[in-house]
Amino acid sequence: MHRLQRTTNKDADMGRPDQIQPLRTGTNRREFFKRSGATTVGIAAASPLLATSADAAAAVFQHGVASGDPLSDRVILWTRVSVVSAKPVVPVVYVVATDPGLRNVVQRGATTTSAARDFTVKIDAAGLRPATTYYYRFTAGGAQSPIGRTRTLPVGAVDRLRIAVVSCSNHAYGYFNAYARIAERADLDLVLHLGDYIYEYGAGQYGSLRTPEPPTEMVTLADYRARHAQYKRDADSQAVHRQHPFVCIWDDHEITNDAWKNGAQNHQPSAEGDYDQRVAVGLQAYDEWMPIRQVNADRRKNFRSFQVGNLVDLMMLEERLSERSQQLTATIPTAFGNGFVQTGAFADPARTLLGATQEAWLFNKLQTGTARWKLLGQGVMFAQLKLQGAPNAAGGGVFLNTDQWDGYNPARNRVFDVIQGKQTGNPVNNVVVLTGDIHSSWAADLSPDPHNRDLATGGYLPATGDGSVAVEMVTTSISSPGVDNDTTGQIAGTLQAINPHYKYINLHKRGYLLLDVTQQRVVGEWWHVDTVAALSNVQTLAAVFEVQAGTNRLQPSAQTNPRANAPLLAP
Repeated sequence: MHRLQRTTNKDADMGRPDQIQPLRTGTNRREFFKRSGATTVGIAAASPLLATSADAAAAVFQHGVASGDPLSDRVILWTRVSVVSAKPVVPVVYVVATDPGLRNVVQRGATTTSAARDFTVKIDAAGLRPATTYYYRFTAGGAQSPIGRTRTLPVGAVDRLRIAVVSCSNHAYGYFNAYARIAERADLDLVLHLGDYIYEYGAGQYGSLRTPEPPTEMVTLADYRARHAQYKRDADSQAVHRQHPFVCIWDDHEITNDAWKNGAQNHQPSAEGDYDQRVAVGLQAYDEWMPIRQVNADRRKNFRSFQVGNLVDLMMLEERLSERSQQLTATIPTAFGNGFVQTGAFADPARTLLGATQEAWLFNKLQTGTARWKLLGQGVMFAQLKLQGAPNAAGGGVFLNTDQWDGYNPARNRVFDVIQGKQTGNPVNNVVVLTGDIHSSWAADLSPDPHNRDLATGGYLPATGDGSVAVEMVTTSISSPGVDNDTTGQIAGTLQAINPHYKYINLHKRGYLLLDVTQQRVVGEWWHVDTVAALSNVQTLAAVFEVQAGTNRLQPSAQTNPRANAPLLAP
């Protein structure tokens, strides 16, 4: 993650502001102490199961259940079995049903797990019906897991999809109150996690509210496994995973800060060993502990797509570990830290985020997709962000974040060329870029030259949105810090004045993005929690924007209605 810094506050990170009258909500669904996130002591040895079934379940299934990567006929089901015997191989059975009481069973099965995969369990439950909510449970060591809830994707004509979009869940920095609020929404189809699911830092290095496990920076396989285990013990993390299937892509912190193909800002080979080995063990742990389906023998290449009938083509992009070129150094002093201009090495077309193979895959998906909407799930902000705005023909101004697409402008222009149909003569409409990473909330019209007011030369008109060819919606963090001192929105306002293709910026609030997709429009609702420093059940609707089909530009909107007759939550 790139941190946007003011010279007056060197520790400030990038965030965004409120522009819509807030709607405040809260619940008393459960006692706060149940969500304390306090570390649970693991079972160190094989002991008899505890006296009650509840205790046994808590002991054997300390990390809850999860599901992910849903397709129309299958979904990944996940759990982890804490050690219940001295046997090297632990048998596990599972059941899938269409009701939360597990009376209408549609599938039973058995598998095993062992230390080789850290006693995690992953089932690709096939033979399911499209657009159907299922409930599932695991049994091991005489104990039963919590009941989980998941849902398959629809096929054919689809009228609506509701998604929670999240990113950047730093356990050390704060509580996962946003996860708890998402877990309460029964009408969601899935949760889209855009990276930084875990953070690699040691105790006190990036947050001190909760102590990370291990207390040192993650480097070894044991380190990454322990950190994933801690996150999965968090009660709010367990709640959101129990209720909704996840579709995930990593960013950098699943390995280490500002990662690229051959190294990272936060990796020192002299002290931390071989970088490729660190990536390998980090991705091994990620594969073990996350409900994802491996689509390539090379774990780094996990870009993949999901078809939601005729409504959505969802493309998940890998932008860190497979082909990303090293980030360049910014050297131009600004009030927010060093900036850069897109000349010299920054203008090198060989520099890439995606690599040639993934670019070709993405471009083909964009050009041949048959669904109404093309959603790109990815890590770093796509829209231009400048401190000194100028048209491309006038030098382009000063950019702020080398880690984002701004630092790879020729690669971004190749994406714009496809969207505009420069090679085929057929523009691609209805593209919505979904982004995390930057710990703040943003909504932007996308144009190759948004600071140019001449439409005839490919420019953009902020007042009308003319010249926009797609839109971007950026979710804030679950808990990681933004620009926490921008409570009045002054910094956000300054950035928006320079970059009026941004229709909404909030730099300091945490929360999530709720996406409501129909054939007619995509609506983004930015929901913010009141704090991550303490347990809280308060959330605020901060902003709502929509893009109507065929317009490729944002406009203010209103809160959407929940889906009627939503399937029951898991008990």
